[in-house]
Amino acid sequence: MPIDAKSFLYRHDAATGVATITLNRPERLNALTFEVYRELKDVFVALDTEPGVRSVLLTGAGRAFCSGGDVEDIIGELFAHDYRGLLEFTRSTGDLILSILRCRRPVVAGLNGTVAGAGAVIAAACDVRIASERAKIAYLFTKVGLSGADMGASWLLPRIVGQGRAMELLMTGDFIDAAEAHRIGLYNRVIADDQLVHEARGWAARLAEGPSFGLEVTKKLVLREAAMDLESAMAAETEIQAACMEDPNFREAYDAFVEKRKPCFE
Repeated sequence: MPIDAKSFLYRHDAATGVATITLNRPERLNALTFEVYRELKDVFVALDTEPGVRSVLLTGAGRAFCSGGDVEDIIGELFAHDYRGLLEFTRSTGDLILSILRCRRPVVAGLNGTVAGAGAVIAAACDVRIASERAKIAYLFTKVGLSGADMGASWLLPRIVGQGRAMELLMTGDFIDAAEAHRIGLYNRVIADDQLVHEARGWAARLAEGPSFGLEVTKKLVLREAAMDLESAMAAETEIQAACMEDPNFREAYDAFVEKRKPCFE
């Protein structure tokens, strides 16, 4: 069934296999609403099995990637909730992050501007982060009296930048600029602002050309092995690599090498 998004823009390029999600509340710096949280989670769940989709590009319209939860539409409303209602909300935000992490397709974040709060955690959950030179980022939770450990941030961030840097970012809630985010490994690439869309789409298209099964299990094992000892990780890798050797893409890579051509992966 075709994906029909209502709270953001969705486009699937059948020629490249890239699905593009564009957060589209530029007048609010793409701040998240309850509806956006729900639909974004549902779309990532659907993209896990959507025919023809081989990679996902997530970006924002206007001056921001995502500035976090909308102060009026979410934060103001939360004061009317009891603990059970608040817990339901926080679980829903975590479900969004899990849907991105569990999506078997590679997910590229095109960070076109401000990346803050929940938006910063969403960016961390993506597999590759391509950022504009003006894409400042902050995990703002402590700035509003909350824990920096939100939506999986305290699990994700140390695995990207190390515990010391993660502790600093999560405890202070301070913004860092794109150059610093790149230096500590939070951004994979920093691009001139007018080249971001082209570069981010290029990365998504490049990953879409890759061996889907091989990329899927790479993503899954990178996440799973964080909780394994060496022997368990090695056992998991030996089993899955043997399975990959039975996949048609392994034969295609060999045939392409022999025939001196570019492989065409399924």
